[in-house]
Amino acid sequence: MSRQSALAGAWDVVVIGGGITGAGILLEASRRGLKILLVEQRDFAWGTSSRSSKLVHGGLRYLKEGQFGLTRESVHEREHLLQQGAGLVEPQSFAFGDYAGRKPGKRAFLVGLAIYDRMAGQSGRHYFDRAEFAALAPNVATDGLQGGMVYTDAKTDDARLVLRVLQEARQHGGVALNYMAVESLVRNDDGEAAGVWLRDGQSGEQHEVRARLVISATGAWADRLRQPSVAGDGGAGHRLRPLRGSHLVLPAWRLPLAQAISLMHPADGRPVFAYPWEGVTLVGTTDVDHKQDLSMEAAITREECDYLMAALHAQFPQLELTDEDIIATYAGVRPVIDSGKADPSKETRDHALWLENGLLTVTGGKLTTFRVIALDVLKLAAARLPQLQGKLAPQPVFAPSPLLRYMPDLPPGQAQRLQGRYGASAQALLDAAQPGELACIPGTETIWAQLRWAARHEDVCKLEDLMLRRSRIGIQLRGGGVDILPRIRTICQPELGWSDQRWESEQADYLTLWSRHYNLPKLKP
Repeated sequence: MSRQSALAGAWDVVVIGGGITGAGILLEASRRGLKILLVEQRDFAWGTSSRSSKLVHGGLRYLKEGQFGLTRESVHEREHLLQQGAGLVEPQSFAFGDYAGRKPGKRAFLVGLAIYDRMAGQSGRHYFDRAEFAALAPNVATDGLQGGMVYTDAKTDDARLVLRVLQEARQHGGVALNYMAVESLVRNDDGEAAGVWLRDGQSGEQHEVRARLVISATGAWADRLRQPSVAGDGGAGHRLRPLRGSHLVLPAWRLPLAQAISLMHPADGRPVFAYPWEGVTLVGTTDVDHKQDLSMEAAITREECDYLMAALHAQFPQLELTDEDIIATYAGVRPVIDSGKADPSKETRDHALWLENGLLTVTGGKLTTFRVIALDVLKLAAARLPQLQGKLAPQPVFAPSPLLRYMPDLPPGQAQRLQGRYGASAQALLDAAQPGELACIPGTETIWAQLRWAARHEDVCKLEDLMLRRSRIGIQLRGGGVDILPRIRTICQPELGWSDQRWESEQADYLTLWSRHYNLPKLKP
């Protein structure tokens, strides 16, 4: 189906925004029989949903802020995703050292973990003495170490989670188009939103699309679309506080971790973590006001880099980590509701909804709770969409998929990993592999066949889509994977149908983007 023909007809709902929130709404609405279209001005998961900390967590730190409802909700959703998305959402143990004089102390932390366990319906041992903890978390600083706490949360590949949810939604009839920008809202005679004017980023063509309801799930960008709707609404246009979270990526051999290490930063007491992910080690995160243009890619600053390195030096002094150990960096902008708090980390991570002149806006929230957010949106939408009445009970996020056939060349653990990421399409992906493409790309847990599948089936419009979101090798390999681009070209250029000139232009654009926004920032003179 062409992009133009996909837009034909009238729609029950148009969703603007192709991150995890928009994808969740598309899935929950399409499986309930709505005719629903999702449009994304960049690529799917381009914004926050590919630049998160990649944790599916209950929000243990929110307990000390008194956000028990948000924590309980998050813990329940984490458990559902662990059960239904095995291979995509995986358990991750966290270790937190108990150092003399540091907060939070042992007692407070263990009380929080007891509440956490109760919410999840679990129990387990959490405290280990000094010798046991040092064995569980080698290389941590031992000065003042009294013992430590260990607990379990979960992790994911955030961009692949978005793509899996979109895949499920499409199986129910949902339509999703990337590089399709909303230029303005279509309004009826009463001034209410009745559709959108779109511009195709590939062809440049304009389209008018009508819908009974327009939903903005644009995250940190939500105020931009809202403000024309509330221009005469007493100054209610600004409701968001964009906060940047930046991360470092290091080789697993240089910062080897069997489990995540969580610590309080020695400078300000903020939580910082380092954990194993997809063959590398992630370190994050910062939490600062993002004052740059939201239309530009976010990037780590030198100050943020130094801040995270200071945490690593304090926690792993004997490793003597330096800038040269950093493979890549990335930064995302969180859509946080602005309550005016001086400390960005004190702002709530809960989600919010507003229905203003026919535009339903949803923003805020956490990666973990995307299903809850989607159902809350549909509950508010039900007044305008009567066919939703009585159909809003939670359902499993992912449908069960058939087991994969045994393939002797597939590396251990890849069967479940691929099944979690691709669901019912996993076997077809393996069947499409050419000789040698079931091997892992060195330094990653991605197999070469995933690149062929992405180029053939996953709406890749730019090389950056392939390198940074369909796969994550752009942040897992030095130089954004420049050394393996010749082999990637051999596999993917024919599948994409790109000319030599197009490939070379895309490659130059990608490497420039990587250098500016994913590379290590330069030292200040």
